[in-house]
Amino acid sequence: MRLPRGSQLVVASHNQGKVREIKALLGPHGIEPISAAALGLPEPDETGATFAANAELKAHASAMASHHAALADDSGLCVEALDGAPGIYSARWAGATKDFRIAMNRIHDELRHKGLSTSAAKFVCALCIALPSGESQTFEGEVHGHLTFPPRGDHGFGYDPIFIADGMELTFAEIEPAKKHAMSHRAKAFEKLLHSGIFAESL
Repeated sequence: MRLPRGSQLVVASHNQGKVREIKALLGPHGIEPISAAALGLPEPDETGATFAANAELKAHASAMASHHAALADDSGLCVEALDGAPGIYSARWAGATKDFRIAMNRIHDELRHKGLSTSAAKFVCALCIALPSGESQTFEGEVHGHLTFPPRGDHGFGYDPIFIADGMELTFAEIEPAKKHAMSHRAKAFEKLLHSGIFAESL
């Protein structure tokens, strides 16, 4: 699988925060990203049991519908003290309005119910790139850390305001986006994608 510079790549997400991060990661590689929302593509039901399965499902759906290569992300927060929840249900914990304040409050409440004020946690990301032909490759990345309450910071999105990566003192929502892009779970998955040689350097 090879995508030459100038290729159009559908970013198979309606989450504008994810789309911004993925576009920033794609920028240096001469790939022209376009979001699934901009193309009016529907969001498929995420019926997979793993991050990888859901990323693959979304990438194949967008590739088939758009007739272009598609890149899909499935990611979420796994809290150790909650047996890995919310995990693949991270977005669903935010409800129909995708209000992550609801989701962060739920995590806080469930930890307090266990007599805890924090927990080790990790962000996980699976990236799948798929072609209309059905060919695909999937890459995964993780970043480990712990939770903090109340939420802090105005950058980022999702659970970023309560997550502090190992070795840091600021949440993902307090650090500059460029710094997060360089070290996040998405960046680690993307680094594996780059090392695969999918993005050719020239036409």
